[in-house]
Amino acid sequence: MNFADILDEWDSIQKSTGKQPQGKKQKKNQSSRSLQADYERQMEEDNNKKANPIDVWLNQHGTINKDKIADQAEQESLLHNRSYLKNMRPQAVIDLHGLTRDEAWARLNGFVSDCIRKNLRKILIIHGKGNHNTNSDPVLGEMVQKFIEQDKRLGTSGHPDRNNGGSGATWVLIKQNA
Repeated sequence: MNFADILDEWDSIQKSTGKQPQGKKQKKNQSSRSLQADYERQMEEDNNKKANPIDVWLNQHGTINKDKIADQAEQESLLHNRSYLKNMRPQAVIDLHGLTRDEAWARLNGFVSDCIRKNLRKILIIHGKGNHNTNSDPVLGEMVQKFIEQDKRLGTSGHPDRNNGGSGATWVLIKQNA
């Protein structure tokens, strides 16, 4: 018996039992059928899933941080409170030591404009107590007071405590609608 006889006998057995020999085409069909079955099973599972309506709404509309809004409102109301502003630390400082009256006036005007652009509310102007000559009064201190009185953008002013400059410095509140 040679190989051809063996092959013919095997084919006849396969035909009588109704089985076809599995070739590449049949294996390919089986793998595509199993992929299709997996895909349909996954689709069925996805269709059976129920979405939580609250999660859907939150994903569409988002949430609002009410605590943050309340903190911002409280901070803004504090900035309107005059006693709070008087006690708060200055948000910006300028030192006019060693400048002439005209130089100090120009620098002070630019400084106040910058502070208004930055929405600052309280500034500190360091002008010193003078050169301690017996013949002259402190020039810059008087000039700063005159500047504050003439500038409509500036409001209440005063001298800080001794540790923060005392009479050699002046704090000023900037008007909000400046």
